[in-house]
Amino acid sequence: MATIKVPPSVPSPAEDAEQLQKAFAGWGANEGLIISILAHRNAAQRKVIRRMYAERYGEDLLKALDKELSGDFERSVLLWTLDPAERDAFLSNEATKKSTSSSWLPMEIACTRSSMELFMVKQAYHARYKKSLEEDVAYHTAGDIRKLLVPLVSTFRYEGPEVNMTLARFEAKILHEKIQEKAYNHDELIRIVTTRSKAQLTATLIHYNKEFGNAINKDLKADPNDEFLKLLRSAIKCLTCPEKHFEKVLRLAMNKLGTDEWALTRVVTTRAEVDMQQIKEQYHKRNGVSLDRAIANETSGDYKKMLLALVGPEDA
Repeated sequence: MATIKVPPSVPSPAEDAEQLQKAFAGWGANEGLIISILAHRNAAQRKVIRRMYAERYGEDLLKALDKELSGDFERSVLLWTLDPAERDAFLSNEATKKSTSSSWLPMEIACTRSSMELFMVKQAYHARYKKSLEEDVAYHTAGDIRKLLVPLVSTFRYEGPEVNMTLARFEAKILHEKIQEKAYNHDELIRIVTTRSKAQLTATLIHYNKEFGNAINKDLKADPNDEFLKLLRSAIKCLTCPEKHFEKVLRLAMNKLGTDEWALTRVVTTRAEVDMQQIKEQYHKRNGVSLDRAIANETSGDYKKMLLALVGPEDA
């Protein structure tokens, strides 16, 4: 469930564009007005506002925002204003330039978006960067990481509810055998994780737990410091229980010396229209504090106001 609140009566895109243009007038931007409009419009509405703004004022709204805003607030507004596929393409490209996160972000996108959404991300990537997402992922990774990531971003999973229980039992056995052999990068293990539908994979992992006595991610913790195993566990979590993955990203972003605004902004802007309510419930359950309170404690100013407008209060 989404957490953004669109008012029952929404002004026309022309009115919103005019108000945004007024927010940029004068010596300083009217940040409150910008938040009151953009944080309360869905993706389709923001897309029309952006088009209307360009038609009326001869400038991309994103460029206007970039000129008027700064810091983490600017980044949150820009990411939010982008079309979701454009945003994922931008984030994926940005991640490949960060040595510590080049693997995680493409995995997260590949595993938590629908097949059609992933296809649209790759189309946006083509259009913006004149190359393929697969090409950049392959270039910026190596070894076992590359062996897992390239098929993840290349796949087009079936998304129906059908499950073959005979196949689930058979493939659970394969997964267990390879994990017992510590053949974590085996082709069959990677094939199952990267190609099976989410419903089929979930059935396989449920059978794995029942048959062999452990959840698969527990068995994959043989070496907690192994980066490939970390990525594999996270991919499985993203595919089967994404709210737990995003809760952990948020928890790690805020439970340390210095907030990781890059991660915090990414999760809020990409999930507020998707499943932020489930993420909030998971966060509260795991940490004993509401997500909005945690964000309020870790951020300030207009950046805080923007994030809180997107995640909503605890009882939203």
